[in-house]
Amino acid sequence: MTGADIAIRPYRGSDEAALIDLWNAAMTHDRINPAVFRTKVLLDLNFNPAGLLVAEVDGRLAGFVLSLARQVPHFLDGLEPETGWITAFGVHPNFRRRGIGRALFERALARLADQGKQAVWISPYTPNYFIPGVDVAAYPEAMAFLKSTGWQTISEPISMRAEITGFQIPPEILAREKTLAAEGYLIRPVTSADLPELMAFIAQHFGWDWVRHAQDYLLELFGPGSDQICFLVAERQGHIVGYCQQRRERFGPFGVDPALRSLGLGRVLLFRCLSEMLTKGFHAAWFLWTGRDAARLYALAGFKEVRQFAVMKKELTKAVTA
Repeated sequence: MTGADIAIRPYRGSDEAALIDLWNAAMTHDRINPAVFRTKVLLDLNFNPAGLLVAEVDGRLAGFVLSLARQVPHFLDGLEPETGWITAFGVHPNFRRRGIGRALFERALARLADQGKQAVWISPYTPNYFIPGVDVAAYPEAMAFLKSTGWQTISEPISMRAEITGFQIPPEILAREKTLAAEGYLIRPVTSADLPELMAFIAQHFGWDWVRHAQDYLLELFGPGSDQICFLVAERQGHIVGYCQQRRERFGPFGVDPALRSLGLGRVLLFRCLSEMLTKGFHAAWFLWTGRDAARLYALAGFKEVRQFAVMKKELTKAVTA
C-alpha cells in the first residue's frame, strides 16, 4: 500500500458507528460506547471535527487521531495558546505497519503547528481525557511508534484499585485520628456552609482542574445522586485544611494543606472515605492517576497497581509543517 491509497480527512457525523468500532478495535483496553463518545468528544466545547482525523482505505475507516486545542478558556488557565493535546488514537490491527499512523500524526501535528502550538501532549487534557497517557503494557506498539517519532516521556502515572469488601480501618489509623482530634483536627462530611471556603482552598493548593472535579461531585452531592458520593473535609479551628471525595467506585482526588502533610490527615481521610464507601454498598475503589510517592499511601489501604501510563510530549518545530 502506498500513501496515495490512504485518504485522510476530518470526521463526519455519519462516521460515528464506524469510528467507535475502530476505536474499540484499536484501543482494546479503553473501549467506549456511543454515550461516552458523544458526551466526551462531540459535546466537548473544544471539539472541532478537523481535529478528529480519520484514515480511510477502500471506504473503510482504518485509523484515527483525536487532537484538541482550546477554543474556550479553562478557568484561569485560559486558552493555553501554545499547547495542544492528543487524547486518543489508533490504527485497526488489520491495517498496521502501512504508514497510516505516521500519516495521521503528521497531519494532526501540522494542523496544531499552523495554529501556533509549540508543544503537544498525550494526554493530560482537561476536562475530557480518557486515560492519563499511553498504557505502556497494553499498547507497546504505540509506545514504540511514539518514541521512534520523537515523543518524550514526561511522567509515568499509575492507576490503582482496591478491593474493599469487609474493609476495616486499622487500629493505627484510628489512633492517629484520635490524636488529631485532640489537637483540634476534625474529619467530617462536607456541608453547604463549607462551599465558599472549600472551593477557594482547592483552587489555592491544588489548581483549577481539581476545582472542576470537586464542583462536578458537589453538584451531584447537593442534588440528585447524593447516595453515590462521599465528600469529607478536614478542619481545624473552623478552617478547612484538607478534603477527600468519591463518586460511586471512583476514588479521589483528595488532598491536605501542604504545610500539614506530615500529621497523618491524609491517611485518616483516605481510610474514612473507603469505610463510607463500604456502607454505601460499594466493594471496590479505583482511580486513574497517581505518582509513585502517593502510591505508597494508597498501598496502606490495599490499593494495588493495575496500569502504568506514559504522559508524553512533543515539541513542535517548523519541520512539522514543512
